[in-house]
Amino acid sequence: MKKIILTAISITLSGTVFSQILAPVKWSYAAKKIDNEQAVVFIKATIDKGWHIYSQHLADGGPIKTTLKFEKNSDYVLVGDATEPKSVSKYEKSFSMNVQYFEESVIFQQKIKLKAGQANVNGTVNYMVCSNKQCLPPEDVEFNIPVK
Repeated sequence: MKKIILTAISITLSGTVFSQILAPVKWSYAAKKIDNEQAVVFIKATIDKGWHIYSQHLADGGPIKTTLKFEKNSDYVLVGDATEPKSVSKYEKSFSMNVQYFEESVIFQQKIKLKAGQANVNGTVNYMVCSNKQCLPPEDVEFNIPVK
């Protein structure tokens, strides 16, 4: 329920207070082959000063965690879960809990096993970005990462 209320407030405030669209997170992508059968895809968020995005590993009842969804594809299979570096952990009064987040930048990594030597890794990142004054509504960003 807190998430719904927070999202509704964020949408209202961001629509009435700002006449420009805020885009404090820029996404970029890359891949590196380990060998002909394995590769790692990199999903990088570059975050404007004063903003942060949340970890993939948050307890229920808090902000929207970052979620990576990979489309099924016959050219590769995921190996394990996506990894992330160590995050900042801080108590946030608005959520009444400790949360983990990233400032400035973060690179998520997903190892894959290639079935055909190359692939296009497609999917979506869902994330929420906040500052110490506001949170923007959760957003989905699609990605397509060629692995050659």
